[in-house]
Amino acid sequence: MQLAAKVQRLGRLEPATTLFLCCDVQEAFRSAVHRFPAVVATAARMLAAAETLAIPVAVTEQYPKGLKHTVVELDISRCYKVEKTLFSMVTPEVEKWLQAPALMPRRSAVIFGLEAHVCVQQTTLDLLERGFEVHVLVDGVSSQLVSDRTVAFACLQQAGAFLTTSESVLMELIKSKDHKHFKPISSLLKQRPAEPLEY
Repeated sequence: MQLAAKVQRLGRLEPATTLFLCCDVQEAFRSAVHRFPAVVATAARMLAAAETLAIPVAVTEQYPKGLKHTVVELDISRCYKVEKTLFSMVTPEVEKWLQAPALMPRRSAVIFGLEAHVCVQQTTLDLLERGFEVHVLVDGVSSQLVSDRTVAFACLQQAGAFLTTSESVLMELIKSKDHKHFKPISSLLKQRPAEPLEY
């Protein structure tokens, strides 16, 4: 039991115990957010990987009446989608989704989207409070101001979240060139944005 708890704190990921969270990658942010195309590229990579690895995904949209819907580049047709006004993704609907019997073994959450210092930060803190291990993709999370993004990452790391990248997460999930899905995952990793997000 002690060994299992220790391993969990190392941030190891397995497809059967992981879920993805795509936070508010919406049209109204396109011209405002720092390196928005890189956020979209990482989100598309993770959504495609989720389908390949059978990892469930929750997608939220913050006040779509004002901020519009998820960008058309992202196929969210197979995701659990929730519209919200709460900044955190952990709305009553998402909380119920997380507590579904099929999802109960999934205690590792990988989050990407917008904005780092508001919705991503509050979601991460809510999940940490609920005992989840949270992995924040620095190549898939941004804000309008670089300073807000930078400080959010510092706060989240202090709170106990893992800062990581989409490539690191996907390689951790498959672990070997011998994995049956190595080729499609490897193909996803070859697709890179023209201007990636820095860290």
